[in-house]
Amino acid sequence: MKRYAIIVAGGIGSRMRENGTLPGDPVAVSIGHNAPPTGLPKQFLCVGGLPILMQTIRRFAESVDGSLFGTPTVVVLSRVEFPTWERLCREHHFDTPVQLVAGGSTRFESVRNGLRVLGSDGLVAIHDGVRPFVSTDLIERSFRVAAEKGSAVAAVPVKDSIRLVEGDRNRAVDRRQVRLIQTPQTFQLSLIQQAFRQAADRAEDPSDFSDDASVAERAGFPIHLIEGSYDNIKITTPEDLLWAEAFLKKFI
Repeated sequence: MKRYAIIVAGGIGSRMRENGTLPGDPVAVSIGHNAPPTGLPKQFLCVGGLPILMQTIRRFAESVDGSLFGTPTVVVLSRVEFPTWERLCREHHFDTPVQLVAGGSTRFESVRNGLRVLGSDGLVAIHDGVRPFVSTDLIERSFRVAAEKGSAVAAVPVKDSIRLVEGDRNRAVDRRQVRLIQTPQTFQLSLIQQAFRQAADRAEDPSDFSDDASVAERAGFPIHLIEGSYDNIKITTPEDLLWAEAFLKKFI
């Protein structure tokens, strides 16, 4: 089966603004790279001297002898960020081939736009652009399981105690029955394309879908979980940037 990747790169992200901290504040300088302009989308912030999005793309491009997919990886960005991406590619001499696709106002719309440029035969791994530490092993396992079962969604057990909040009440939840969901979320292309079409045809609210697996689940397809990794973090806060810079030394 052909293998494809859709890397979804979002916007600035509200959690980068918490406690008054923005990309470009002193935290950016403290982790060893030039402070970006205030408001630079988080996927363009540098870790280890390279923008996070480029680190993520490189994980997929290098997974199997430098050519995992045989076609350019699809990168979904806001159209207004295309010039920024092209400038960063020149500055960092980044020449890994990608196909840029304009994102929508929600993750659902962005992924759907990415799916539209692919055929209906093969497998597709949908991955967050700000998860740069995904391993080759996890990528490969996701494709193997999806080829057999239709879907493969990375997940890790919960370490902390969990309580469910219901109004002004809360109750304990057995954490053994809970998983934290990550990406990649990998599917047979025909399956996930059908799921997105059904949701769009029914005019369902995109905010109802927290991830791609929830779209497939709504369409009636079973979701198969595979073991993810605690190292496969999603960089969403200034603290994540600090951790990522330190972790990169071990990862590479």
